[in-house]
Amino acid sequence: MHAPIARITLRNSPVNVIDIPMMEELAAALAKIEAHSQIAVVLIAGSQTVFSAGVDVAAHTPDKVYEMLAKFHGVIHALINSEKVSIACVRGTCLGGAAELAAVCDLVYTADSATWGFPEIKLGCYPPVAATILAAIVGQKRAAELILTGRSITGREAAAIGLANHAVPDAEVESAAEQSLDQLRKLSPVALSTAKKAIYVWDAIHFHKGLARAETIYLDELMKTEDAQEGINAFLEKRAPVWKGK
Repeated sequence: MHAPIARITLRNSPVNVIDIPMMEELAAALAKIEAHSQIAVVLIAGSQTVFSAGVDVAAHTPDKVYEMLAKFHGVIHALINSEKVSIACVRGTCLGGAAELAAVCDLVYTADSATWGFPEIKLGCYPPVAATILAAIVGQKRAAELILTGRSITGREAAAIGLANHAVPDAEVESAAEQSLDQLRKLSPVALSTAKKAIYVWDAIHFHKGLARAETIYLDELMKTEDAQEGINAFLEKRAPVWKGK
């Protein structure tokens, strides 16, 4: 008997933006999956053409940012703390919070042509989850480059630097993930959950403290700057930001 697989699909047309309602749905879905002891693996995917353009920029305004970070980081903590093996299946755009969501999954399969990146710096912000975990995944210098420049990379480069396990042609992403699922569903759910716990026991200790600190800096320092507000407003108003350096 093979263990059942849970599947979560990001759906918020046209680019699967992760807004607050989606965060709530993700948290509820992950909690429901966690309660099923027979489920060993959860697969997270977007549409055939896009994983997600990231967290809703409109949710970064001062009146919403506290709720947004609490709910999004709640989803991240749920994935980090989950006993289930998580797999991200990435096609098309995978930016910002979406790239953070994929990065905290245990296994990641991406299309060669997918677009990965953490462009928050271009809005006068930074990605707290990536700031916490990315150096451990791709190395400090690469993490610094991705976060500080906000440049995008292809799925092929994401795999080359360790942000994804494998990069394959777009048409083969689902089959690559399914091959991994076929292997995992034959294994003991309790053995998988215990092994996962052991793999991340050291990182988890630092992750929770690190994200709490990155979040505090984000809310108490960054979001009180004029440039952070200018970057978000400029994006929403579809214009170039005018930085003041304060």
